[in-house]
Amino acid sequence: MEIRTRTGAYEVRIADFSQAMEALPPGSHLVTDENVAALYGHRFPKGRPVVAVPAGEASKTLERYQRVVERLLELGADRGSVIAAVGGGVVGDLAGFVAATFMRGVRLVQVPTSLVAMVDSSVGGKVGVDLPSGKNLVGAFHPPELVVVPIDALETLPRRHLANGMAEVWKYAYILDRELGERLESFDTVPSGEQMAEVVARCICLKAEVVEEDEHDRSGRRAILNFGHTVGHALELLTGYGPLLHGEAVAIGMGAEAKLGERLGLTPRGLSERIRADLERVGLPTSHELLRRPAALVAAMRRDKKAEAGVLAFSLLTDFGACRLVAGVSEADVECALMEACGA
Repeated sequence: MEIRTRTGAYEVRIADFSQAMEALPPGSHLVTDENVAALYGHRFPKGRPVVAVPAGEASKTLERYQRVVERLLELGADRGSVIAAVGGGVVGDLAGFVAATFMRGVRLVQVPTSLVAMVDSSVGGKVGVDLPSGKNLVGAFHPPELVVVPIDALETLPRRHLANGMAEVWKYAYILDRELGERLESFDTVPSGEQMAEVVARCICLKAEVVEEDEHDRSGRRAILNFGHTVGHALELLTGYGPLLHGEAVAIGMGAEAKLGERLGLTPRGLSERIRADLERVGLPTSHELLRRPAALVAAMRRDKKAEAGVLAFSLLTDFGACRLVAGVSEADVECALMEACGA
């Protein structure tokens, strides 16, 4: 499939890992993490420079970004080089930010190996790193020239990380595609094989539609992709970017934000409980002890990119398969919804 941007277009291909490596252009420098390197390093193209960072969200920092840039220089990278991000969402965001800024910008290829990265972060051109004060607060829009999705990489993904990715899959169903949601509800657990390939392809198509409408997140249309993320990012920040995986935090956030939508009269009553059941069936958490500390979460949410002048904004469901950005949500309503989400 092709995704159109203001500067051109790029292709997204679903393939296998060997085909993904064959698709890397000449001059590619691979940026990956230590887990992916241990599993797939022997299958990387011979002679291509490789930079491996520690796995996990803790690598999405300005300090790690600087180390990657310095290592690329040592390996001979220049303005004609291509950065190939081979890994999950952390690698894609970090390597993408490197590509956006190294020598004032070089070409980027995304090879997502996690479910989160396949269906979400590798497509759309958003790249960046975290700060101690918040997630993704430093970044850029830097579309790849190619995304190759090695669907067979999911076979080596741990069960927890598969469930983690399903949070983003379910997000697309809740915000855009009721039919996808009903299909997911027909599965006993996480889909696999050909069914998973079809689900991944559908999610990419859905994201492509939104990104093409609002590439640089100006109109608010692209903000619907952040359903569950305002609460989720606050949870990640307060837990120190480690104990909760991104999709786990988003799953908790979707349940809480559905409660908020119900409280505001936007989301149909009972949808939050349906969401809770869907997510728990695939092994995702739907509550956390921090929901009992709503004031701390709200303080973290004020740093969210959707907030303006400290006023909170949320992407809230108006139906199963429909969502819109809502600005000016009162902190009192948010705090009450968070307490309701934890059963208090």
